[in-house]
Formats: sequence, C-alpha cells, structure tokens
Amino acid sequence: MSVTEEAATTPNILLEAKDIVQVFGSGAGEITVLKGIDLQLRAGELTLLMGPSGSGKTTLLSILGCILTPTGGHLDVAGKSTEGLDSEGLADVRRKHVGFVFQGYNLFPTMTTTENVLLALDVRAALVVDPPAHAVSALDAVGLAHRANAYPAKLSGGEKQRVSIARALAGSPSVILADEPTAALDAENGKAVMALLSEVAKDPNRAVLAVTHDHRTIPYADRIIKIEDGYIVGEERPGETGDHGNGSHAAKKRRVTTTATKALGGRYRIRRHD
Repeated sequence: MSVTEEAATTPNILLEAKDIVQVFGSGAGEITVLKGIDLQLRAGELTLLMGPSGSGKTTLLSILGCILTPTGGHLDVAGKSTEGLDSEGLADVRRKHVGFVFQGYNLFPTMTTTENVLLALDVRAALVVDPPAHAVSALDAVGLAHRANAYPAKLSGGEKQRVSIARALAGSPSVILADEPTAALDAENGKAVMALLSEVAKDPNRAVLAVTHDHRTIPYADRIIKIEDGYIVGEERPGETGDHGNGSHAAKKRRVTTTATKALGGRYRIRRHD
C-alpha cells in the first residue's frame, strides 16, 4: 500500500512522512542530516518535535512544510502526495494546506495586524466572501480584535506571536508548523502562546507540530517526538507517561485553564484564567 493510499484509509492522518532522507553536499563534504525519518501528524493533536541543536529538526520542518525537497522518501500533506512535484507544485501544496508560525514572527512592519493576516489570505488565494472581516475574525480568535489596526512596533512579543498564529490560521490550512514559538517570549507569554496552540490543535480537521527546545512546552503537548543525529529516537504521550519531574502532565495543564470558542471553521478564542 502506498503512503497516499494508507493516509486515505486513516482520515485523521493529515501529514505523513515515510523514510525521509536528506543529504547535503557531495563527495568528501557529503553530510546526511536526516536518516530515514517516519512521522505522522494526526488531526486534533499538538505534537512537539524536540532534540538538540544539529539533530535535524529545522531541516525536517522545512521538508514537512514543502519548503525543501528531500533527497529520498515520501511525503503526503492533507492526502496529497508531493512526490515528483517541482518547486511551484510544492509551493501550491504549501499555500493551500500549511500554516507557519515563526520564532521571529515575520510580520511586515509597515502593515497593520489586519493587513498582515490579509496578506496570508491573498497568498493562499483563499475564497472568502469578506476578506477584511475574515482577517479581523482570525485576530479575534486569538484575542486581538482590539489590536486590528495596530502596527507590529506597537505590539508586545506575545501579541506579535498571536498575530503570527492568526496569520497561520487564515484560510484554514490542515497543518500548522511552529518553529520555536516560545523562544523569544518570557515565561508568561510563552505559556499563553502554548495554551493557544493547544486549543487550536483540538480542531478535528487540523494538526499542529511545534519544534522546540523549551521544556516548559511539554505540559501542553499531546505527543512528543524526540530526534537525535537525524534519527527519531523516541516518542511519548505525556498524559500516558505521567510525571516529567515537576508534577504530572494533568496538574501542569490545570495551571493555564483555557476557554475555547469555536469560530471561523476551527479557530479558537483563548482566555487566561489564573
């Protein structure tokens, strides 16, 4: 059975990578960064990809996001095989099915928060009746409707990352990929962003993967994949394994209680309760 056929028979698999290999350079300078990676992202889950620097996390994220073509292996995104696609074909899959949340936010400084979200809709060629209203609704879903006309320079780090998440959600992609989403944030804002990603991941039509070094993100994960030296070396589900050294997963999760209001076909408004 092919990867595409297998994914089609398991509806909750939104992304599947099979035997992914990535080689850079040639001859004496050849380096194999990824060495036969198998990975699935299922709808309704927040998955963390954790590993030391140089383990292959960023390279794998680039392949899963259809930015980089692997040297070998197969990748399906939202039931579509990427095998044999050229750069434009990969870009089309990326635009339609993948949303990105970047460590450095990557907001355009001369655009308002609404305009930054609208740009994502334009890039995806999303068919929405009222794009500006859709963009404001996406901001409302992350608790920033009141900042719809603000420019990035006037936002805190936590607010910038929430705009980044709203932009990633615009157009309802099936897969959200977050690269170190808490790295530039203080503890409080980091927790708020992870709580938001955790709620976003509860959508039965969406999967979320976050690459992170930050062990404070563990309480929010449904699943943790560990990568070292280009290999997947472990996988766990915190809710099943219990203690991570500072209290149980359930106890940690209770520290940030979230209220989710469904909107825009899978977006959520998060309220913090201390």
